[in-house]
Amino acid sequence: MKKTITLLVFLLSIQIFAQEDAWIFLKDKPSASTFMANPLTMLTQRALDRRTKQSIALDEKDVPVEVTYYNQIKSASGITALAKSRWLNAIHVQGAKADIDNLLTNFSFVEKIEFANRALSARGTVTKNSQRKKHQHQNKFENSATTFNYGNAKNQIEMLKGETLHQKGFTGNNMHIAVIDAGFPNVNTLEAFKRLRDNNQILGGYDFVNRNDNFYGAHNHGTNVLSDIGAYLDGDFIGTAPDASFYLFRTEDAAREVPLEESLWVEAAERADSLGVDVINSSLGYTTFDNSNYSYTYDDMDGKTTFITRGAEIGVSRGMIIVNSAGNSGSSAWRYMGAPSDAPSVFSIGAVNASGTIASFSSFGPTSDGRVKPDVLAHGQNVYVIDHISGNARTSNGTSFSSPVMAGVIACFWQAFPDLTNMEIMQKIRESADRYTNPTDQHGYGIPNFDKAYSETLSVNDVADFGGFKVFPNPVKNTFTLQLNNTDSSEALDVVIYSVLGKELLNIKNATAKEIDITSFNSGLYLVKTSKGNQHKIVKLIKE
Repeated sequence: MKKTITLLVFLLSIQIFAQEDAWIFLKDKPSASTFMANPLTMLTQRALDRRTKQSIALDEKDVPVEVTYYNQIKSASGITALAKSRWLNAIHVQGAKADIDNLLTNFSFVEKIEFANRALSARGTVTKNSQRKKHQHQNKFENSATTFNYGNAKNQIEMLKGETLHQKGFTGNNMHIAVIDAGFPNVNTLEAFKRLRDNNQILGGYDFVNRNDNFYGAHNHGTNVLSDIGAYLDGDFIGTAPDASFYLFRTEDAAREVPLEESLWVEAAERADSLGVDVINSSLGYTTFDNSNYSYTYDDMDGKTTFITRGAEIGVSRGMIIVNSAGNSGSSAWRYMGAPSDAPSVFSIGAVNASGTIASFSSFGPTSDGRVKPDVLAHGQNVYVIDHISGNARTSNGTSFSSPVMAGVIACFWQAFPDLTNMEIMQKIRESADRYTNPTDQHGYGIPNFDKAYSETLSVNDVADFGGFKVFPNPVKNTFTLQLNNTDSSEALDVVIYSVLGKELLNIKNATAKEIDITSFNSGLYLVKTSKGNQHKIVKLIKE
């Protein structure tokens, strides 16, 4: 009997070990025309407005995975369906290799199968240049915390000259940020996040790992990350976008490293897109897995190989900015950034210390196809975060924190220039960085200067001439002039000044030449709309 039990245990262990992860890619979306005709069944109005503002058309990538296909895959013998992606039209499954291979044979709608262990895929074999190293999993966040030093986060924003945005009133208001991470314990109770809660700035969230709404749990890494953007303890700690609104998504299971986390990340990014999120912060990266057969090589960091990278690139094409930590492998044998930071359009963030010196742990670029990574740098060594237990500020290390420091300032900068596209915003930030003309493998383009980016972006609107009508000076301290080139009264225009949120602040009928006093206005960005008949023009006006 003992031998029989031993044999059964052995056979069971073989069966468990034989379970493979794979992505099943589907050929089409039969319901696409129905969804495309009813876009609000796919995306919220806010998401559609973001697309319209950036002239991004809807396409079949926005259409959900066909339900009938998903149900057939889910019900197939020996198959467990774990996640799905509308962007990539794919379903993540687990099962024995033979059962997974049968999907291609049995279902005509299956286009191809990619195994996480690419030695099993028909398209790939393990070559000398792509041998995977054995890897013993360690909690990727276990070395984040260092000593407790109470204080404030002043240097974190001043290094980037981001405080100038705050001084002008750009603090993230009406910007929506999704934080994709490993958990958010005590965000619902800590004093540092009370302002977010009281002002309803936490818009929702989801735990994709456990498939439930209890996102205020699991690993504290997400709490620390969120604090660098949104925490507020007056006089002690203020995040880089304290007035932004947030979605909190858990996709990372800190106790293990498995390919499913990539698929859950893509699901979360798709959710963020559908909700109209502007900026995603992802302080996560993937290189090696508990099963070394799934681990990546440097060759795979080419911006088009890993599932998460392909998903992230599509996410940026939808009009969002995805800010991702470059990784903490600079001092290790791996050395390079992880996925999805290798994606061409993902904004990858390295780390420096308080004096701007590169952190030795900050991961290197370039990508394996020769592109500059990281994009830019922010404070990430001995950086302040809010402790998830005490609620006080303490120091920590990692590009996990330089990423949210940067993400918050990016949100404020985009708030200042809402008419710019995501790609334009990222490029202006790169151009403001101190190594833009001479990037290095670890620094990328260096440390951005948001004051410089702001001023240079404004310079194109110093004097705005539209339809023979001028606004000057711009920026303005107290009074600006509306002046027609042609003084004929028949050319008079109606002028309305709006806040960036669309609130009407001043309305002037039949303006010909007018000095407007806006001394009472707060510093910040305003929109001046001029109308004549059915013709409308809008110019941005900056109040210093």
